[in-house]
Amino acid sequence: METLDCVVIGAGVVGLAVARALARDGREVVIVEAADAIGTETSSRNSEVIHAGIYYPAGSLKARLCVAGRRQLYAYCRERGIAHQACGKLIVANGDDQVAQLARIEGHALANGVEELALIDGTTACALEPALRCDAALLSPVTGIIDSHGLMLALLGDAQDHGAMLALKSPVLRVEAVAGGFELHTGGAEAMRVRTRLLINSAGLWAPALAARIGGLDPALVPTGHLCKGNYFTLIGRAPFSRLIYPVPEAAGLGVHLTLDLAGQGRFGPDVQWIDTLDYRVDPQRCAGFADAIRQYWPGLPDDALAPGYSGIRPKLGGPGAPASDFVIQSASAHGLPGLVNLFGIESPGLTSSLAIADEVLGRLRDEA
Repeated sequence: METLDCVVIGAGVVGLAVARALARDGREVVIVEAADAIGTETSSRNSEVIHAGIYYPAGSLKARLCVAGRRQLYAYCRERGIAHQACGKLIVANGDDQVAQLARIEGHALANGVEELALIDGTTACALEPALRCDAALLSPVTGIIDSHGLMLALLGDAQDHGAMLALKSPVLRVEAVAGGFELHTGGAEAMRVRTRLLINSAGLWAPALAARIGGLDPALVPTGHLCKGNYFTLIGRAPFSRLIYPVPEAAGLGVHLTLDLAGQGRFGPDVQWIDTLDYRVDPQRCAGFADAIRQYWPGLPDDALAPGYSGIRPKLGGPGAPASDFVIQSASAHGLPGLVNLFGIESPGLTSSLAIADEVLGRLRDEA
């Protein structure tokens, strides 16, 4: 049986970033992926926003790794020529209650280390974005957008340049903790049985289910995963905005917001559904409630201007009505199996945080060796 140094399960953006960090650290790395290509699920079905780190709870992994990861990501994009744009974002408020919330949001973001924020009045905001209507706004210049596929190709290329190998169509069927590491059994046309000293579970939507198949891992330490589907609707025609536009957050989320792609195409969402099985179809009927919410900040939205766009599914650790969960990076100090790191609940801002998550994983493996 072949013995490896390190196996990373999952070739999404975070798995690829982790593989790159490990390979650059001089480790022998194999990435195993169940699909026939990299990044086919959460990593390719998201808004491609580079998040500033504004909303996450102070002291959380999400807050810390988003801010650090965002700085690293901009530098990496410049270094590797990855298409991106620091287009900025406006969080817009209408009414006294929402205006008062902006100052609280700004204070929270500053505590998280977010730079360059500016509270501006409605006149200034509408001068920046003439199609906008608002009483005040919080400007975040460091928010941006990125070509997520270009990022993943760069991460994979860097990992492979340092000796990493990629095995596609290789679903992991089961894992056993053994002396000195782990024994993996994979399926597919070229089924494998290998041993590895280090094992990173970066399986995204399937990370809890995979962890449940690791013999020797206490089942009580495996969280229940929930699938949260976000539906997005595309704007027909070019958006009259150069920045991302978000309303003041609602109790259940960030509200119906506008994001842009690198070509300037606008899309609105998310419309959230809790689902039990993967289903990426977007029901056109779910568009009906969007227009009223959008017209609160863009009164000029034309009739019949929205078309079904795309959907993405987040790996949530809490179900409907539960508080938002933090990232869970579970290593030997939590489960007692040296060399194993489980990544649970790596949803937004996972793409923004990917390089910082990789550094966190590497640091824990070093500290716990």
